[in-house]
Amino acid sequence: MTAEQTVPGDMPRSSPSGPPLQVVVMGVSGTGKTSVASAVAEAGDYDFVEGDVHHPRANVEKMSAGIPLTDEDRKPWLEILAGLLAEHREQGRAAVLACSALKRSYRDILRGDAPVDATFFLHIDLPYDVLLDRMEKREHFMPASLLQSQFDTLERLDDDEHGAVLDADEPLVDVVERAIAAVRAAGHTD
Repeated sequence: MTAEQTVPGDMPRSSPSGPPLQVVVMGVSGTGKTSVASAVAEAGDYDFVEGDVHHPRANVEKMSAGIPLTDEDRKPWLEILAGLLAEHREQGRAAVLACSALKRSYRDILRGDAPVDATFFLHIDLPYDVLLDRMEKREHFMPASLLQSQFDTLERLDDDEHGAVLDADEPLVDVVERAIAAVRAAGHTD
C-alpha cells in the first residue's frame, strides 16, 4: 500500500478526551492487521508498532511448535505493548499498533489507565475458511493449525469498548479506506 492508495486528510491526532489517540488494529492471525495498521499509520502520520516483533522468544518458539499461547504466556508481551502505547501517550504522539488483542482482558491491559476513548480498537474480521486458506499460503512463525485456538480465544468488542469491526473480505485498498474512515470518526465527538 502506498501513500497514493491511502486517503490522507483529517486524521485525528487526539482522542475526544484529549490524550493522543492510540489505535489497536486487532483480530486473529491472518486478517491483515499489519497491512491495515501500517497503512492507517501512514495516512495519519502516526507511529506504527508491529506487535509480533515484541513477542518473547519463548512465545515464538511455542507458536512455531504449534502450541497455543496461554494467558500467562501473553501477559508479559501485552505489558510490553501497553508500555509502548503509554510511552506514546506521555510523549504526545499518536500510534497504531498491530496486535491480536483477542480478549477483553488483553485489551484492558493495552488500554492501561488511559481514558476509554483514548484507545480505539479496530477489529479486522474474516471467516475462518478464508483465513485458513491465507495462513496456509504465507510464511509466518504461527502455523495455520493454531487458527482454531485463536477463534476459540477471541472475544468480540463489547459495547462499552471504543472501537469498530471491519469485515475484511474485500480488496485491501477498500479495507484500508474504511479503516481510515473509522479512525477519523473515532477522533470526533459529533
